[in-house]
Amino acid sequence: MKSVRKAVIPAAGLGTRVLPASKAMPKEMLPIVDKPAIQYIVEEAVAAGITDILIITNRGKGIIEDHFDHNIELEQRLAAAGRDQVLADLQRVNSMANITFIRQKETKGLGHAVACARSFVGDEPFAVLYGDDVIIGDDPACGQLCRAWEEYGHGVVGIKEVTREQIQKYCSLAVSPLRDNLYHVTDMIEKPSPDRILSLFSILGRCVLPPSIFDILDQTPPGAGGEIQLTDAMCVLAQSEGMTGVDFTGTRYDMGNKLGILQATCEVALKHPEVGTDFAAYLKELVKTL
Repeated sequence: MKSVRKAVIPAAGLGTRVLPASKAMPKEMLPIVDKPAIQYIVEEAVAAGITDILIITNRGKGIIEDHFDHNIELEQRLAAAGRDQVLADLQRVNSMANITFIRQKETKGLGHAVACARSFVGDEPFAVLYGDDVIIGDDPACGQLCRAWEEYGHGVVGIKEVTREQIQKYCSLAVSPLRDNLYHVTDMIEKPSPDRILSLFSILGRCVLPPSIFDILDQTPPGAGGEIQLTDAMCVLAQSEGMTGVDFTGTRYDMGNKLGILQATCEVALKHPEVGTDFAAYLKELVKTL
């Protein structure tokens, strides 16, 4: 069985939930302390052993490409100023993985975005890391899914239990326990009505898929919201051969949500080696005024 060495990061969404911040800056580039959100996602993939990454963008998101490219003038100035650590950090961003880009010329949904990766993926399994979801933990969430792929040989989804209100905004899964934090997934439905909820487990931000998903996507009609839903295609996989659900460890931040952005910023800042101590002291004083 082939190991997972390729990843796709869909980052073509319009970011309407965080307007006006996302009008001129892609939501994937919103900073969490001193790094844009998408850098955390790329770093997670690299830590999981991914070597080749395709980022799917659309018009107006060239800034993402610029971030992962060299800025020779800036690097020369940093070198001349003796700012060796900052220079090393920038150069690491440029060389973490083989990163390529493609534009989704029409925003027809997540399924359509993933379908754009067909030539990049070829006949290999691949990870999908949603551009809205930053997951931070000691064990990369993507790596947890890759291990499940190697063990069971089926498509894998990263799952979490959500509230009954939230499940209607995500997708609902039919699951049965395998062991520990692993589940067998046999069905799923996107944005279920209250009477169609299968469980409170939902896919949140990560999956590993076989290349056969592309043929399924070719036959997938528009679903919820009039878009081609990746969930609908994965449902075919789940019903025909089953999938594995991994209740992953790590903290997920929804970067398409204003509260999620604030939570990520605060919690990462508290652990940051440069500002963590001072930020904690500031928060303690701030709390006294609430």
